Amino acid sequence: MILDQMNGGASVEDVLSLWAASLREAKQRIRPLFTQERVAASAAQFLDALLGNEPRKTGWMRAEAAGDSGPWRQQALLGRGRWDADDLRDIVRDHVIEHLGDNNAVLVIDETGFLKQGKASCGVGRQYTGSAGKITNCQIGVFASYVSVKGHAFIDRALYLPKAWTSDPTRLKATHVPETVAFATKPQLAVSMVKRAIAADVPFAWVAADSVYGVGDLEAALRRAGKGYVLGVHANHWFSSWHPDYLVAGEAKEIAEALPAQKWKRLSAGHGTKGERLYDWAYCPLADLDAAEYDMQLPGIWTRGLLIRRGLADGELSYFTTWCPEGTSIESLVRVEGTRWRVKEDFETTKGELGLDHNESRSWHGWHRHVSLVMLAYAVMTTVRSQVNAMMPKKTKSTHRQDSSAGRSRKSDASS
Repeated sequence: MILDQMNGGASVEDVLSLWAASLREAKQRIRPLFTQERVAASAAQFLDALLGNEPRKTGWMRAEAAGDSGPWRQQALLGRGRWDADDLRDIVRDHVIEHLGDNNAVLVIDETGFLKQGKASCGVGRQYTGSAGKITNCQIGVFASYVSVKGHAFIDRALYLPKAWTSDPTRLKATHVPETVAFATKPQLAVSMVKRAIAADVPFAWVAADSVYGVGDLEAALRRAGKGYVLGVHANHWFSSWHPDYLVAGEAKEIAEALPAQKWKRLSAGHGTKGERLYDWAYCPLADLDAAEYDMQLPGIWTRGLLIRRGLADGELSYFTTWCPEGTSIESLVRVEGTRWRVKEDFETTKGELGLDHNESRSWHGWHRHVSLVMLAYAVMTTVRSQVNAMMPKKTKSTHRQDSSAGRSRKSDASS
Protein backbone atom coordinates (compact mmCIF):
# COMPACT_ATOMS: atom_id res chain seq x y z
CA MET A 1 0.00 0.00 0.00
CA ILE A 2 2.89 2.34 0.75
CA LEU A 3 4.47 2.09 -2.69
CA ASP A 4 1.05 2.57 -4.30
CA GLN A 5 1.48 6.24 -3.38
CA MET A 6 4.46 6.58 -5.69
CA ASN A 7 4.52 8.48 -8.96
CA GLY A 8 7.17 9.81 -11.26
CA GLY A 9 7.95 12.73 -8.96
CA ALA A 10 8.88 10.81 -5.81
CA SER A 11 11.50 8.21 -5.00
CA VAL A 12 10.94 5.15 -2.82
CA GLU A 13 12.85 6.90 -0.05
CA ASP A 14 10.62 9.98 -0.37
CA VAL A 15 7.43 7.94 -0.08
CA LEU A 16 8.66 5.87 2.86
CA SER A 17 9.74 9.02 4.67
CA LEU A 18 6.37 10.68 4.09
CA TRP A 19 4.51 7.60 5.32
CA ALA A 20 6.62 7.43 8.48
CA ALA A 21 6.14 11.12 9.22
CA SER A 22 2.39 11.08 8.54
CA LEU A 23 1.83 7.98 10.67
CA ARG A 24 3.89 9.43 13.48
CA GLU A 25 1.89 12.65 13.32
CA ALA A 26 -1.42 10.76 13.39
CA LYS A 27 -0.41 8.69 16.41
CA GLN A 28 0.76 11.78 18.26
CA ARG A 29 -2.56 13.48 17.57
CA ILE A 30 -4.65 10.65 19.01
CA ARG A 31 -2.47 9.91 22.06
CA PRO A 32 -4.34 12.39 24.37
CA LEU A 33 -7.61 10.49 23.75
CA PHE A 34 -6.46 7.61 25.96
CA THR A 35 -5.74 7.69 29.69
CA GLN A 36 -3.85 4.39 29.59
CA GLU A 37 -0.69 3.75 27.61
CA ARG A 38 -1.73 0.21 26.69
CA VAL A 39 -4.96 1.46 25.10
CA ALA A 40 -3.02 4.11 23.18
CA ALA A 41 -0.63 1.39 22.00
CA SER A 42 -3.58 -0.73 20.85
CA ALA A 43 -4.96 2.21 18.88
CA ALA A 44 -1.58 2.76 17.22
CA GLN A 45 -1.37 -0.94 16.32
CA PHE A 46 -4.94 -0.82 15.02
CA LEU A 47 -3.95 2.03 12.72
CA ASP A 48 -0.87 0.14 11.53
CA ALA A 49 -2.98 -2.92 10.77
CA LEU A 50 -5.54 -0.93 8.78
CA LEU A 51 -2.75 0.40 6.60
CA GLY A 52 -1.13 -3.01 6.25
CA ASN A 53 -1.41 -5.44 3.37
CA GLU A 54 -3.84 -7.90 5.00
CA PRO A 55 -6.89 -8.23 2.70
CA ARG A 56 -9.29 -8.56 5.63
CA LYS A 57 -9.08 -6.12 8.53
CA THR A 58 -10.86 -8.37 11.05
CA GLY A 59 -9.95 -8.56 14.72
CA TRP A 60 -7.90 -11.73 14.21
CA MET A 61 -6.07 -10.27 11.23
CA ARG A 62 -5.30 -7.04 13.10
CA ALA A 63 -4.16 -9.03 16.13
CA GLU A 64 -1.85 -11.15 13.98
CA ALA A 65 -0.36 -8.01 12.44
CA ALA A 66 0.21 -6.62 15.94
CA GLY A 67 1.82 -9.84 17.17
CA ASP A 68 -1.00 -10.64 19.62
CA SER A 69 -2.21 -14.18 20.28
CA GLY A 70 -5.84 -13.17 19.86
CA PRO A 71 -8.13 -10.23 19.05
CA TRP A 72 -9.00 -9.33 22.64
CA ARG A 73 -7.00 -6.10 22.85
CA GLN A 74 -8.45 -4.98 19.52
CA GLN A 75 -11.96 -5.81 20.72
CA ALA A 76 -11.41 -3.94 23.97
CA LEU A 77 -10.31 -0.85 22.05
CA LEU A 78 -13.62 -0.80 20.18
CA GLY A 79 -15.77 -1.93 23.10
CA ARG A 80 -14.78 -1.63 26.76
CA GLY A 81 -12.14 1.07 26.37
CA ARG A 82 -13.01 4.51 27.70
CA TRP A 83 -12.47 7.07 24.96
CA ASP A 84 -14.62 9.32 22.80
CA ALA A 85 -14.98 8.50 19.11
CA ASP A 86 -16.31 12.00 18.43
CA ASP A 87 -13.04 13.47 19.69
CA LEU A 88 -11.25 11.22 17.21
CA ARG A 89 -13.62 12.38 14.46
CA ASP A 90 -12.62 15.97 15.20
CA ILE A 91 -8.93 15.06 15.11
CA VAL A 92 -9.42 13.47 11.70
CA ARG A 93 -11.23 16.57 10.46
CA ASP A 94 -8.48 18.89 11.67
CA HIS A 95 -5.80 16.67 10.10
CA VAL A 96 -7.60 16.69 6.75
CA ILE A 97 -8.15 20.44 6.76
CA GLU A 98 -4.53 21.20 7.66
CA HIS A 99 -3.34 19.25 4.63
CA LEU A 100 -6.19 19.62 2.12
CA GLY A 101 -7.94 22.82 3.20
CA ASP A 102 -9.13 25.19 0.47
CA ASN A 103 -11.70 27.98 0.59
CA ASN A 104 -13.44 26.73 -2.56
CA ALA A 105 -13.71 23.14 -1.36
CA VAL A 106 -16.87 21.05 -1.60
CA LEU A 107 -18.43 19.12 1.26
CA VAL A 108 -20.00 16.00 -0.25
CA ILE A 109 -22.70 14.16 1.69
CA ASP A 110 -23.45 10.53 0.90
CA GLU A 111 -24.25 7.23 2.55
CA THR A 112 -23.08 3.66 2.30
CA GLY A 113 -24.36 0.31 3.51
CA PHE A 114 -22.72 -2.22 5.81
CA LEU A 115 -24.16 -5.64 5.00
CA LYS A 116 -24.99 -7.81 8.01
CA GLN A 117 -26.32 -11.31 8.64
CA GLY A 118 -27.98 -11.02 12.05
CA LYS A 119 -30.21 -8.60 13.93
CA ALA A 120 -27.99 -7.61 16.86
CA SER A 121 -25.69 -4.99 15.31
CA CYS A 122 -26.66 -1.43 16.18
CA GLY A 123 -28.99 0.11 13.57
CA VAL A 124 -29.24 -3.04 11.45
CA GLY A 125 -32.44 -3.73 9.53
CA ARG A 126 -33.90 -4.37 6.12
CA GLN A 127 -33.37 -1.12 4.24
CA TYR A 128 -32.24 0.03 0.84
CA THR A 129 -28.55 0.51 0.23
CA GLY A 130 -26.82 1.46 -2.98
CA SER A 131 -23.94 -0.78 -1.88
CA ALA A 132 -26.11 -3.78 -2.75
CA GLY A 133 -28.53 -2.02 -5.09
CA LYS A 134 -31.51 -3.41 -3.21
CA ILE A 135 -33.31 -3.67 0.12
CA THR A 136 -31.28 -5.96 2.34
CA ASN A 137 -30.18 -6.49 5.93
CA CYS A 138 -27.62 -3.78 6.65
CA GLN A 139 -26.51 -0.76 8.62
CA ILE A 140 -26.44 2.66 6.94
CA GLY A 141 -23.72 5.19 7.61
CA VAL A 142 -23.97 8.83 6.50
CA PHE A 143 -20.63 10.47 5.66
CA ALA A 144 -19.24 13.90 4.83
CA SER A 145 -16.23 13.94 2.51
CA TYR A 146 -14.06 17.01 2.09
CA VAL A 147 -13.09 17.53 -1.55
CA SER A 148 -10.55 20.14 -2.64
CA VAL A 149 -8.00 20.55 -5.42
CA LYS A 150 -5.46 18.95 -3.06
CA GLY A 151 -7.36 15.73 -2.42
CA HIS A 152 -10.38 14.30 -0.67
CA ALA A 153 -11.12 12.43 2.56
CA PHE A 154 -13.89 11.89 5.11
CA ILE A 155 -14.28 14.41 7.91
CA ASP A 156 -17.55 13.26 9.51
CA ARG A 157 -19.79 10.21 9.89
CA ALA A 158 -22.96 9.07 11.65
CA LEU A 159 -24.75 5.77 12.03
CA TYR A 160 -28.37 6.03 10.91
CA LEU A 161 -30.86 4.53 13.37
CA PRO A 162 -34.23 3.59 11.83
CA LYS A 163 -37.40 4.31 13.82
CA ALA A 164 -37.67 0.60 14.59
CA TRP A 165 -34.52 1.07 16.63
CA THR A 166 -35.13 4.42 18.31
CA SER A 167 -38.57 3.21 19.47
CA ASP A 168 -37.15 0.03 21.05
CA PRO A 169 -35.45 0.78 24.41
CA THR A 170 -34.33 -2.83 24.79
CA ARG A 171 -32.32 -2.80 21.56
CA LEU A 172 -30.89 0.63 22.34
CA LYS A 173 -29.69 -0.52 25.74
CA ALA A 174 -28.25 -3.76 24.39
CA THR A 175 -26.08 -1.86 21.90
CA HIS A 176 -25.18 0.94 24.35
CA VAL A 177 -26.77 3.77 22.37
CA PRO A 178 -26.44 6.98 24.44
CA GLU A 179 -29.69 8.21 25.97
CA THR A 180 -29.23 11.55 24.21
CA VAL A 181 -29.54 9.93 20.77
CA ALA A 182 -32.98 10.28 19.19
CA PHE A 183 -34.35 9.48 15.76
CA ALA A 184 -32.91 11.67 13.02
CA THR A 185 -33.53 11.46 9.30
CA LYS A 186 -30.55 11.19 6.99
CA PRO A 187 -30.94 14.85 5.90
CA GLN A 188 -31.00 15.85 9.58
CA LEU A 189 -27.77 13.94 10.15
CA ALA A 190 -26.32 15.81 7.16
CA VAL A 191 -27.41 19.16 8.61
CA SER A 192 -25.63 18.31 11.87
CA MET A 193 -22.46 17.54 9.92
CA VAL A 194 -22.63 20.85 8.05
CA LYS A 195 -23.17 22.73 11.31
CA ARG A 196 -20.20 20.98 12.92
CA ALA A 197 -18.02 21.87 9.94
CA ILE A 198 -19.06 25.51 10.09
CA ALA A 199 -18.56 25.66 13.87
CA ALA A 200 -15.04 24.28 13.40
CA ASP A 201 -14.24 26.92 10.74
CA VAL A 202 -13.79 24.30 8.04
CA PRO A 203 -13.11 26.20 4.79
CA PHE A 204 -15.62 25.23 2.09
CA ALA A 205 -17.86 27.04 -0.37
CA TRP A 206 -20.17 24.29 -1.59
CA VAL A 207 -22.16 21.24 -0.59
CA ALA A 208 -23.10 18.46 -3.01
CA ALA A 209 -25.43 15.53 -2.38
CA ASP A 210 -27.88 13.25 -4.15
CA SER A 211 -31.68 13.34 -4.04
CA VAL A 212 -31.85 11.67 -0.60
CA TYR A 213 -30.67 14.99 0.82
CA GLY A 214 -31.80 17.46 -1.84
CA VAL A 215 -34.98 19.00 -0.44
CA GLY A 216 -35.87 20.37 2.97
CA ASP A 217 -33.66 20.66 6.04
CA LEU A 218 -30.27 20.64 4.33
CA GLU A 219 -31.27 23.10 1.63
CA ALA A 220 -32.60 25.63 4.15
CA ALA A 221 -29.59 25.27 6.46
CA LEU A 222 -27.14 25.92 3.64
CA ARG A 223 -28.94 29.05 2.50
CA ARG A 224 -28.88 30.48 5.99
CA ALA A 225 -25.16 29.66 6.23
CA GLY A 226 -24.38 31.32 2.90
CA LYS A 227 -23.04 28.12 1.33
CA GLY A 228 -23.60 27.26 -2.30
CA TYR A 229 -25.03 23.88 -3.17
CA VAL A 230 -25.83 21.42 -5.94
CA LEU A 231 -28.35 18.92 -4.56
CA GLY A 232 -30.11 16.16 -6.43
CA VAL A 233 -33.90 16.23 -6.74
CA HIS A 234 -36.49 13.96 -8.31
CA ALA A 235 -38.03 14.47 -11.75
CA ASN A 236 -41.31 15.63 -10.22
CA HIS A 237 -39.71 18.32 -8.07
CA TRP A 238 -41.53 21.64 -8.63
CA PHE A 239 -39.66 24.73 -9.79
CA SER A 240 -41.06 28.18 -10.50
CA SER A 241 -39.57 31.53 -11.44
CA TRP A 242 -40.41 35.00 -12.68
CA HIS A 243 -36.88 35.36 -14.10
CA PRO A 244 -37.19 37.21 -17.45
CA ASP A 245 -35.27 34.49 -19.29
CA TYR A 246 -37.05 31.59 -17.58
CA LEU A 247 -40.67 32.36 -16.80
CA VAL A 248 -41.34 28.79 -15.78
CA ALA A 249 -43.56 26.87 -13.42
CA GLY A 250 -43.55 23.12 -13.51
CA GLU A 251 -41.85 19.87 -12.64
CA ALA A 252 -38.14 19.48 -13.36
CA LYS A 253 -38.84 16.92 -16.08
CA GLU A 254 -41.33 19.22 -17.84
CA ILE A 255 -38.88 22.13 -17.78
CA ALA A 256 -36.10 19.94 -19.20
CA GLU A 257 -38.27 18.64 -22.03
CA ALA A 258 -39.21 22.19 -23.06
CA LEU A 259 -35.64 23.50 -23.31
CA PRO A 260 -34.43 24.36 -26.82
CA ALA A 261 -31.33 22.62 -28.16
CA GLN A 262 -29.14 25.71 -27.80
CA LYS A 263 -29.59 25.67 -24.01
CA TRP A 264 -27.60 22.43 -23.72
CA LYS A 265 -23.83 22.33 -23.38
CA ARG A 266 -21.49 19.31 -23.42
CA LEU A 267 -19.19 19.38 -20.40
CA SER A 268 -17.06 17.03 -18.34
CA ALA A 269 -18.04 16.33 -14.75
CA GLY A 270 -14.48 15.25 -14.03
CA HIS A 271 -11.95 12.64 -15.02
CA GLY A 272 -12.82 9.03 -14.24
CA THR A 273 -11.20 5.65 -14.72
CA LYS A 274 -12.48 5.56 -18.32
CA GLY A 275 -11.65 9.16 -19.19
CA GLU A 276 -13.70 12.33 -19.03
CA ARG A 277 -17.24 11.97 -17.67
CA LEU A 278 -19.01 13.77 -20.50
CA TYR A 279 -22.69 14.73 -20.35
CA ASP A 280 -24.96 17.33 -21.86
CA TRP A 281 -25.92 19.99 -19.32
CA ALA A 282 -28.45 22.80 -19.08
CA TYR A 283 -28.80 25.45 -16.40
CA CYS A 284 -31.87 27.56 -15.66
CA PRO A 285 -31.31 30.40 -13.17
CA LEU A 286 -34.53 30.97 -11.26
CA ALA A 287 -35.98 33.59 -8.93
CA ASP A 288 -38.75 33.31 -6.35
CA LEU A 289 -40.57 35.76 -4.13
CA ASP A 290 -40.46 34.13 -0.71
CA ALA A 291 -36.84 34.07 0.40
CA ALA A 292 -36.29 37.45 2.02
CA GLU A 293 -34.99 35.70 5.15
CA TYR A 294 -31.86 34.68 3.24
CA ASP A 295 -30.78 38.05 1.82
CA MET A 296 -29.75 39.92 4.97
CA GLN A 297 -26.35 38.31 5.58
CA LEU A 298 -25.32 37.19 2.10
CA PRO A 299 -22.87 39.32 0.12
CA GLY A 300 -24.07 40.34 -3.32
CA ILE A 301 -26.82 38.66 -5.26
CA TRP A 302 -27.54 34.95 -4.93
CA THR A 303 -29.82 32.90 -7.12
CA ARG A 304 -31.62 29.61 -7.11
CA GLY A 305 -31.40 27.41 -10.18
CA LEU A 306 -32.16 24.12 -11.88
CA LEU A 307 -29.20 22.16 -13.25
CA ILE A 308 -30.01 19.28 -15.62
CA ARG A 309 -27.71 16.47 -16.71
CA ARG A 310 -28.41 14.30 -19.77
CA GLY A 311 -26.58 11.07 -20.57
CA LEU A 312 -24.99 10.87 -24.00
CA ALA A 313 -25.77 7.21 -24.62
CA ASP A 314 -29.25 6.79 -23.16
CA GLY A 315 -30.51 10.35 -22.73
CA GLU A 316 -31.25 9.71 -19.06
CA LEU A 317 -31.97 12.94 -17.19
CA SER A 318 -30.85 13.89 -13.69
CA TYR A 319 -31.92 17.05 -11.88
CA PHE A 320 -30.27 19.28 -9.29
CA THR A 321 -31.45 22.28 -7.33
CA THR A 322 -28.71 24.91 -6.98
CA TRP A 323 -28.00 27.96 -4.86
CA CYS A 324 -25.05 30.16 -5.77
CA PRO A 325 -23.82 33.73 -6.28
CA GLU A 326 -25.18 35.55 -9.30
CA GLY A 327 -23.09 34.92 -12.38
CA THR A 328 -21.80 31.51 -11.33
CA SER A 329 -20.96 29.64 -14.51
CA ILE A 330 -22.52 26.37 -15.53
CA GLU A 331 -18.96 24.99 -15.65
CA SER A 332 -18.55 25.75 -11.94
CA LEU A 333 -21.85 24.07 -11.08
CA VAL A 334 -20.92 21.01 -13.13
CA ARG A 335 -17.57 20.86 -11.34
CA VAL A 336 -19.33 20.89 -7.97
CA GLU A 337 -21.77 18.18 -9.03
CA GLY A 338 -18.88 16.12 -10.34
CA THR A 339 -17.23 16.03 -6.91
CA ARG A 340 -19.86 13.51 -5.82
CA TRP A 341 -17.81 10.85 -7.61
CA ARG A 342 -14.99 11.50 -5.16
CA VAL A 343 -17.01 10.17 -2.23
CA LYS A 344 -17.67 7.01 -4.25
CA GLU A 345 -13.90 6.65 -4.56
CA ASP A 346 -13.60 7.22 -0.81
CA PHE A 347 -16.04 4.40 -0.08
CA GLU A 348 -14.38 2.10 -2.59
CA THR A 349 -10.91 2.69 -1.16
CA THR A 350 -11.83 2.53 2.52
CA LYS A 351 -13.86 -0.65 2.02
CA GLY A 352 -11.46 -2.30 -0.39
CA GLU A 353 -8.18 -1.43 1.32
CA LEU A 354 -8.83 -0.21 4.88
CA GLY A 355 -11.63 -2.43 6.16
CA LEU A 356 -14.36 0.18 6.58
CA ASP A 357 -16.98 -2.58 6.40
CA HIS A 358 -14.99 -5.16 8.40
CA ASN A 359 -16.25 -3.99 11.79
CA GLU A 360 -17.19 -6.93 14.03
CA SER A 361 -18.44 -4.88 16.97
CA ARG A 362 -22.20 -4.71 17.48
CA SER A 363 -22.39 -1.62 19.68
CA TRP A 364 -22.98 2.05 18.92
CA HIS A 365 -19.55 2.97 20.25
CA GLY A 366 -17.90 0.09 18.40
CA TRP A 367 -19.26 1.24 15.04
CA HIS A 368 -18.22 4.86 15.53
CA ARG A 369 -14.80 3.93 16.90
CA HIS A 370 -14.02 1.51 14.09
CA VAL A 371 -15.22 3.90 11.39
CA SER A 372 -13.34 6.85 12.90
CA LEU A 373 -10.09 4.88 13.03
CA VAL A 374 -10.55 3.92 9.38
CA MET A 375 -11.18 7.59 8.58
CA LEU A 376 -7.88 8.45 10.27
CA ALA A 377 -6.05 5.78 8.28
CA TYR A 378 -7.58 7.14 5.09
CA ALA A 379 -6.62 10.69 6.07
CA VAL A 380 -3.02 9.51 6.46
CA MET A 381 -3.15 7.84 3.04
CA THR A 382 -4.65 10.94 1.43
CA THR A 383 -2.11 13.22 3.09
CA VAL A 384 0.78 11.16 1.74
CA ARG A 385 -0.77 11.09 -1.73
CA SER A 386 -1.21 14.88 -1.66
CA GLN A 387 2.40 15.40 -0.62
CA VAL A 388 3.68 12.99 -3.26
CA ASN A 389 1.61 14.74 -5.91
CA ALA A 390 3.15 18.04 -4.83
CA MET A 391 6.53 16.63 -5.84
CA MET A 392 5.36 16.30 -9.44
CA PRO A 393 6.53 18.92 -11.95
CA LYS A 394 4.22 21.91 -11.80
CA LYS A 395 1.56 22.24 -14.48
CA THR A 396 -0.58 25.18 -15.41
CA LYS A 397 -3.70 24.98 -13.29
CA SER A 398 -7.09 26.24 -14.32
CA THR A 399 -8.96 28.25 -11.74
CA HIS A 400 -12.57 27.62 -10.80
CA ARG A 401 -14.40 30.79 -9.96
CA GLN A 402 -17.96 31.63 -9.07
CA ASP A 403 -17.96 34.94 -10.87
CA SER A 404 -18.59 34.14 -14.54
CA SER A 405 -21.94 34.44 -16.20
CA ALA A 406 -24.91 32.08 -16.10
CA GLY A 407 -27.88 34.39 -15.58
CA ARG A 408 -29.25 37.01 -13.24
CA SER A 409 -31.69 37.01 -10.37
CA ARG A 410 -33.16 39.41 -7.90
CA LYS A 411 -31.10 39.82 -4.78
CA SER A 412 -31.47 36.70 -2.65
CA ASP A 413 -35.07 36.25 -3.77
CA ALA A 414 -34.83 32.46 -3.87
CA SER A 415 -36.46 29.62 -2.01
CA SER A 416 -37.06 25.94 -2.06
